[in-house]
Amino acid sequence: MIFLFGLLGNILAMFVIHKNRRKLNSTTLYSRNLVISDICFAIVSPSRIVYYARGFDWTLGEPLCRITALFLYINTYAGVNFMTCLSIDRFFAVVHPHRYNKIRRVKFAKIICIVVWLVVFFQTFPLLLQTMSHWEPTGKTTCMEYPNFEQIQHLPYMLLGACFIGYYVPLIIMLYCYSQISIKLCQTTKKNPLSEKTGTNRKATNTIILVIVVFLICFTPYHVAITQHMIKKLIYVPDCDEQKLFQMVLHITVSLMNLNCCLDPLIYFCACKGYKNQILKILRRQASITSSSATRPAADESSRDLTESQTVQSIPLNQKANHSIHK
Repeated sequence: MIFLFGLLGNILAMFVIHKNRRKLNSTTLYSRNLVISDICFAIVSPSRIVYYARGFDWTLGEPLCRITALFLYINTYAGVNFMTCLSIDRFFAVVHPHRYNKIRRVKFAKIICIVVWLVVFFQTFPLLLQTMSHWEPTGKTTCMEYPNFEQIQHLPYMLLGACFIGYYVPLIIMLYCYSQISIKLCQTTKKNPLSEKTGTNRKATNTIILVIVVFLICFTPYHVAITQHMIKKLIYVPDCDEQKLFQMVLHITVSLMNLNCCLDPLIYFCACKGYKNQILKILRRQASITSSSATRPAADESSRDLTESQTVQSIPLNQKANHSIHK
């Protein structure tokens, strides 16, 4: 489901963004980079589909195992960082519309995108240096499973640091930005009651709620699970049952984390007016093509009858008799 909806939804989003490239701004730029991140993950996800379908048995080799792990975590933290960039961009646009115009220029936004990609790459690059696959006594080979990392020194400190930098700091920034935006929108509504009737502020508020809900559903369970288990490991050695429970929780939370690949296009649809209009236009065009193809035989038949009747009416009287005899 993630592969199909994620790939199709993000390719459609990329098509719309590319079509409106002349109207490129900082918001569109961050959205495009988020789409690229989702498409990259969707492309490599079939290898994970095969892995799970074979009952957690990886047969594609160690190099590809490392590459899929790299793309998974690049997608996760690129998604987190670009959603944070979008929230900061919206914060400056709504709360300080005239003070930080330089930061929202396209040239500056391009530099920020490059910096984000570099930070994410250096965050996840150590994965390429670690052995990701492990041969099990059952004869199967696991790939990118938590027990494969247990031998890494100072693992709890590394994962807690990654969760703090990669999730908790962006979450605090997003909550602050969107709370300030909501306050500003409420103040605007009080000063100008007409804005409430137009529904602009309500739409912006709904978009804020949608972004936060997607962020919390996709990224929070995984990082909370990692955090609480690493804190346990620093205090005492978890027993076998706790390890098994943690492994099961990781399978569920990683699935939720990958779900952001499908939900990001939903954010574009609700937040970006141009994207929404383009999608609706494509759907209407497809519906009109389907309906016209369904009614074409009847239309052709009626037009044929009409042509024939017009031809008969235009024939002189004596030719009409011959025509009817001939028929």
